[in-house]
Amino acid sequence: MSIRLLLVDDQPLIRTGFRMILEETDDIDIVGEAPDGAEAVRLAAELNPDVILMDVRMPGLDGIEATRRIVARDPAARVLILTTFDLDEYAFSALRAGASGFVLKDVPVDELTRAIRSVSNGDAVVSPRVTRRLLDVYAARLPAGPGEGTGPGRSALDQLTPREQEVLLAVATGLSNTEIAEKLVVSEATVKTHVGSILAKLELRNRVQAVIFAYDVGLVR
Repeated sequence: MSIRLLLVDDQPLIRTGFRMILEETDDIDIVGEAPDGAEAVRLAAELNPDVILMDVRMPGLDGIEATRRIVARDPAARVLILTTFDLDEYAFSALRAGASGFVLKDVPVDELTRAIRSVSNGDAVVSPRVTRRLLDVYAARLPAGPGEGTGPGRSALDQLTPREQEVLLAVATGLSNTEIAEKLVVSEATVKTHVGSILAKLELRNRVQAVIFAYDVGLVR
């Protein structure tokens, strides 16, 4: 079954390039194109794509606000951000807004298709190391989320067991599941179970939002 993809970029040549590349794959079907965020929001509601490949920097309604509106309407929406820089403040803001990950515009074709498939399957496409770099650079400069170290965020944190809080802290400091398993002397499957429980209890979409939550509530600084 093909992955239904909505392609969003304000530059026609870039959209054409991605279309030519992605049409060569057997399992990705481009169902629509949008030149700006407003059209992306409209087409996302109309076409209900499996994945939205979204440029982050566009005139008018940018990819951050478009992502926020799309996810607000459909929490199951999967948005993969396109960016030019691997440490992009806009890309980080899009992750906070609900995107499932980001890829560079010059990413190799096999990595791009792998990222689209991963997002379609519900995974986040930002490695723990890149997540950590993004947070280290931008967390202190970006507006805090609703937690801000106290209040609702802290109350949500109290829902987690001590072990789950330990796993969340490890995730937030950039450790992979394998590294967490080694650190806590448990199986990788157990770590995955804990991560899944954390996401469910905190009502978060993916691992990236779990990291952002940990910073918002002051679990890590």
